[in-house]
Amino acid sequence: MAELVRTFRLLGFEQRMAAVGAVLLAISTFGPFSFVEVAEIAVALGVLALLRARALGKQFHLPFGDGTVIAAAGIWAGLLIVVRLFDRPLGQNLLALVCAAILVFAGALERAKRPADDLPPQAPPPPPPPPRPRPPAEHPPAGEAPTEPLPPPEFKPYQPEEGEQLRLGGEESKPQPPGDG
Repeated sequence: MAELVRTFRLLGFEQRMAAVGAVLLAISTFGPFSFVEVAEIAVALGVLALLRARALGKQFHLPFGDGTVIAAAGIWAGLLIVVRLFDRPLGQNLLALVCAAILVFAGALERAKRPADDLPPQAPPPPPPPPRPRPPAEHPPAGEAPTEPLPPPEFKPYQPEEGEQLRLGGEESKPQPPGDG
């Protein structure tokens, strides 16, 4: 029971509302039982399984996102309830329809809150480990001078000659006609 409470606390508001709607939808099936009630319980268990997996931090992709799936489950449950509208007591039908509406509403809120992929943004990759320190340089053998690094090469910017057009690398220079400057 403690794990159930802890899992419920990990859910967001919209997810909690969907969980309550799913539990109440399953409870509303008591009474005359047929394949419709079995389908309603399957819908409720599917929503609860989805929410539990999200509360435990499992990452997986659902087409159109969690909110859309929860809202579709509520719409499907509502259609199933309407099919059995005249075979069950009025109070039981109203409870079940309200539960389906809660699922649709919670799914719509969840869909508005999260992007369609339902995956949280990826954390940036961890920084690379710091470079290992170099071992101390050994002294050169006697009679050899220590080597020194070469200085960087001199950079000389390109300056076109008089009458030569500024060119990019690899192009042949073309003399400009006189008076075209």
